[in-house]
Amino acid sequence: MACNANMMHMLGVCRTARLTSSIALPLGADKIGRGFYTSLSSRVKFTRKICASLAQAKPSASGMASTQKKVLVPIGFGTEEMEAVILIDVLRRAGSDVTVASVETDLQIEASRRVKLVADRPISACTEEMFDLIVLPGGMPGSSRLRDSEILENITKRQAADGRLYGAICAAPAVALETWGLLKGLRVLVPIANGSEEMEAVIIIDVLRRANIHVVVASVEETLEIVASRKVKIVADKLIEEAATSAYDLIVLPGGMPGAERLSNTQSLTKLLREQAESKKAYGAICASPAVVLEAHGLLKEKKATAHPAFSQKLADQSAADTRVVIDGNLITSRGPGTAMEFALAIVEKIFGQEKAISIAEAMVFPYP
Repeated sequence: MACNANMMHMLGVCRTARLTSSIALPLGADKIGRGFYTSLSSRVKFTRKICASLAQAKPSASGMASTQKKVLVPIGFGTEEMEAVILIDVLRRAGSDVTVASVETDLQIEASRRVKLVADRPISACTEEMFDLIVLPGGMPGSSRLRDSEILENITKRQAADGRLYGAICAAPAVALETWGLLKGLRVLVPIANGSEEMEAVIIIDVLRRANIHVVVASVEETLEIVASRKVKIVADKLIEEAATSAYDLIVLPGGMPGAERLSNTQSLTKLLREQAESKKAYGAICASPAVVLEAHGLLKEKKATAHPAFSQKLADQSAADTRVVIDGNLITSRGPGTAMEFALAIVEKIFGQEKAISIAEAMVFPYP
């Protein structure tokens, strides 16, 4: 499901089958919808980005006669009422034809904070309709109720197969979309070099793969095997020239010296990073790499970031330089080996939600958040 990256994109939306998070790890200019939001303002930002993407989306077949976009917002017992109402309200203010559909036997549902909401119709009445966007509010057990609706699952899978927009917020990405197999295919590139910090590289790769993310490890050397900073030998999946022919939802750079310098001097990698930043897709770095790679190539312009204490003075913006993990739009940075686990779990949280990150952390006996 390729996506045309022509918008703010993960912090944004794309014309493919997913929406991504905007508050911190936008992965998505190609995908909207895998977001976890912790505040009212971030929910509004998420909805605004949906509106922006929706405005650029081609109308569904049933809506070709007009420019009004058709949107489906399903609700169930335990749905997070603020998320549902903000989505409905803002999308209708934007001129969208929003259908609120109940996955329960009744149109009236009791939301997570006991606010009673009334749907326009049952989900069973939506099976023959085509939508420009389907967006799932979160909340528990609301996300589970959406997940268990076979009708909604089939409608959303058809939406994905047709390459039309769909998204989710809060618990819904992990509980519903991931369970339905609609978050598969997320691609992350982790480049490595001689002198890369092995703990950082392996922790990033390990944690992201535990989250079932497709991670491509690429060597910037002439061989797949690299010798890391503490002489651990790591074998990459591909050489960077081969890996650079693909698009990625996220590129994450481990640190270490001289590994970071070798990444910085790899032309094909810096070209990929520039394209990633220009298309508003997510990228990140840890330890020396925020300063040695990203700052050196102008990829931290107007961004808050952090880095290893030995390199943080090289950051143009010092306002967040002492923070363990910093997320600024589509950029995520961290300080070093001791923060690598938090860094990787923060990435998982921004893609799949806090529940997913906590479950992975608990399995590793790591306290998070």
